[in-house]
Amino acid sequence: MIVNLNLQGRLVIVVGGGNEALKRILMLVKENCEILVISDQINTQIKNLVKKGQLKFKKHKIQNTIIFSKYKPHIIITTTNDKTINKKIMDYTKNKKILSYSSDNPDLSDFANLAIINFENLIQIAIFTGGKSPAISKKLRIKSEKIFKKIITKEDIGQIKIQNIARDGAKNMIPTQIERKLYLKSVMEDKNIKQLIKTGQLKRAENRANIILRNFKCIKT
Repeated sequence: MIVNLNLQGRLVIVVGGGNEALKRILMLVKENCEILVISDQINTQIKNLVKKGQLKFKKHKIQNTIIFSKYKPHIIITTTNDKTINKKIMDYTKNKKILSYSSDNPDLSDFANLAIINFENLIQIAIFTGGKSPAISKKLRIKSEKIFKKIITKEDIGQIKIQNIARDGAKNMIPTQIERKLYLKSVMEDKNIKQLIKTGQLKRAENRANIILRNFKCIKT
């Protein structure tokens, strides 16, 4: 089952400071979560992310799991080359009921890292081989991305942005879910909004959605 975890504001600990850790970190920085890297050393790219304030770094050589008791992580990701340490960390997370992932033992992990096609962090398409071949997942992602770039247009991206704004407004002004769906559908199908999005006038499209909301509210009350 493929799910999307809401990690906003939650602590994720990444153990290790090499290229494998970097791959996981680059996925996490998009999730608006708190990232703590624990390792005796980190590579240049991770150092740059620390300098930018995108994550925190604790210099520490992991030999056991005692250090984790100082924190309350939602997830622990271990990427070290030491299989014994990775296993200790995985055993610790199971005991403490913390979600975990080990780069050298996906079968024991609570989740998998998918090959993601990402469009402005608004549309994400996942390709997953069930952990059987991450290399093929990556290859298929590259091939599929070329196709989806032709299918998903700037207008689709614009519609998502307007729908997100419209949904927030509707929550405060339209009492029922059925009515909110009707309103959002009317925004999506509005010819004026479509044209404004097509010409890149998103602010005017947002204003148009607000007008539809006010009129919709008047009709329903």
